[in-house]
Amino acid sequence: MTSDNPIRWGIIGPGTIARTFADGVAHSRTGKLVAIATRNPDKPGLAEGFPGARIVNGYETLLTDKEVDAIYIATPHTGHAEWAIKAIRAGKHVLVEKPIALSAYDAETIYYEAKKAGVFAGEAFMYRVHPQTEKLVELVKSGVIGEIRIIRSSFGFSMGTYKPEHRLFANETAGGGILDVGGYPVSMARLIAGAAAGKPFLDPEKVSGVAHLGQSGVDEWASAVLKFPNEIIAEVSCSIMAQQDNVLRIIGSQGRIEVKDFWFASGHKGGVGKIEIFKNGEQETIEIKEDRWLYSFEADAAGDAIRAGEQEFRSPGMSWADSINNLKVLDQWRASVGLEYGVEKAARRTRNIVGDVVRRGNSIPQRQIPGISKPASVVTLGFEFFPNFAAASLTLDTFYEAGGNVFDTAFVYGGGKTESIFGDWHTSRQVPREEIVLIGKGAHSPLCYPDVIGRQLDQSLNRLKTDYVDIYFMHRDNTDVPVGEFVDAMDAEVKRGRIRGIFGGSNWTRERFDEAIAYARKNGKAAPAALSNNFSLAEMLDPIWAGCVAASDDEWKKWLNEKQIPNFAWSSQGRGFFTDRAGRDKRDDEEIVRCWYSDRNFERRDRAIALGKELGRHPIHIALAYVIAQPFPVIPLIGPRTIAELEDSLSALDIKLTAEQVKWLES
Repeated sequence: MTSDNPIRWGIIGPGTIARTFADGVAHSRTGKLVAIATRNPDKPGLAEGFPGARIVNGYETLLTDKEVDAIYIATPHTGHAEWAIKAIRAGKHVLVEKPIALSAYDAETIYYEAKKAGVFAGEAFMYRVHPQTEKLVELVKSGVIGEIRIIRSSFGFSMGTYKPEHRLFANETAGGGILDVGGYPVSMARLIAGAAAGKPFLDPEKVSGVAHLGQSGVDEWASAVLKFPNEIIAEVSCSIMAQQDNVLRIIGSQGRIEVKDFWFASGHKGGVGKIEIFKNGEQETIEIKEDRWLYSFEADAAGDAIRAGEQEFRSPGMSWADSINNLKVLDQWRASVGLEYGVEKAARRTRNIVGDVVRRGNSIPQRQIPGISKPASVVTLGFEFFPNFAAASLTLDTFYEAGGNVFDTAFVYGGGKTESIFGDWHTSRQVPREEIVLIGKGAHSPLCYPDVIGRQLDQSLNRLKTDYVDIYFMHRDNTDVPVGEFVDAMDAEVKRGRIRGIFGGSNWTRERFDEAIAYARKNGKAAPAALSNNFSLAEMLDPIWAGCVAASDDEWKKWLNEKQIPNFAWSSQGRGFFTDRAGRDKRDDEEIVRCWYSDRNFERRDRAIALGKELGRHPIHIALAYVIAQPFPVIPLIGPRTIAELEDSLSALDIKLTAEQVKWLES
């Protein structure tokens, strides 16, 4: 796109903020508004509110409009991620009204989609690209008030009375102050803390929030304290039922800076913005005069990036990392006050992020696991890190839609949260139970006793919303207890029909496993037939956690090959050893150094790097392909925290290493 061509904008959602942005486009140097998408094209006043723009019936219609280059998403919060991703997949650049999504996990998904599509995507914090903000950053960096110590900022107003019909009071539309206006003081505090540290932004190391939740369960007034690594403390607040002074105060060792209504800058239609500096008993006013309309800066910042072929805003605009991390703070703030929206729960979030029914795909290769009648995906998904259903469902949906059907859960993960999330997921998506290979684990230390298995399985099945697991593992071993007692306990669950495939041990030794098999055969019991130990191209030198067992050395490989026991391998990619986090000269990550650093492992890492270059892949992909290429059944467990990480891991599944390449990597 050349600099002579205007960016042709379309808008989805013709509300108040859409009209404000349309004014900005009309007064911009780069943009032209050509179309408005609405679900009610006959609504009076649309043509007058968006002069010169075509009125398009339905949001979907705008996505295929060849005269539209970029789309501004102005729906209620709950529609931001869905329509941003749909627009991106249609090849459109997108600018999404803040918040870009309900959570950082959703935002990461939007930006990942934009990265794949090669289009611009940005979050619309218009104040960030205004000259007044640039001047404020310049003043902080200059040290005019000394070292920054405290930041106080608010965005609060009063709706007067409770209005149940209004979106700001509706839990179902993610109302309340934190998402609607709380992002402004948080983003400004992070910007100023970053400027003081010589960075584009800085993230707090601690967030503590409080709030008053009103009749509908949304926050009507709320405050939070942010502690930054450079010792700056920020006090932020927002409200929809309390009129606040809305003055930004930056307090330093030698004075303070104040800016009223910083997000409004010089005014909607331009004007004079004021930055007040108080120092040594004197006051100085810096005036920022701007004739341009406030939202024209935002339209042009996006337009300039699009014309330059860039995918995100230039600083001090909100980069992708800045935008995601800003939402991480809002996520923590909401978690502090117990605020979860109805649309984030399983009862309402029954479809994927773009509103489609979740259906199983077929891109992940399948294999037959000894003892399991169902075909199973060659990798297993573990998901113990997610804070809630909404976050976890993104990865669960994507894995299943790619063809993944093996899921790893455990009684202890998240204090039972992981099991509950999975139960909610497969029932809300109406995933056929017969398609799922479900792993359960129990009797973790210190409760590693035979009589615990049945009681914990009662709770696990209730959380998982099923009456059986396909695979069950003792999560640890307790060698003080005769192995036969554990076999008896698991055999009893097989006979009850609550373990309908195979069972075995997680972090069990070869000797103990062989003893358990011998006992079962002698006494006519079901025998253990699966293992879940660490297995990786890099051999674990020191247990990551107490009681962990690795099965990567030569003796283990010989045993696994002879027995053909399937091993569901955790940390199959070396927990970061095959990424840039590791290196002979990198010793910041204590766990990686302790568990994986050895000459032999680094030689293998070097070979993975070399083979990766030869195949045009990354060493972590080679590490995963190595595990799958073993002559005995190894099913790697992967634990991605984002869809990007998941798809990156899945991209390794098309690497087919030869026996010679496997041997070369090891030798």
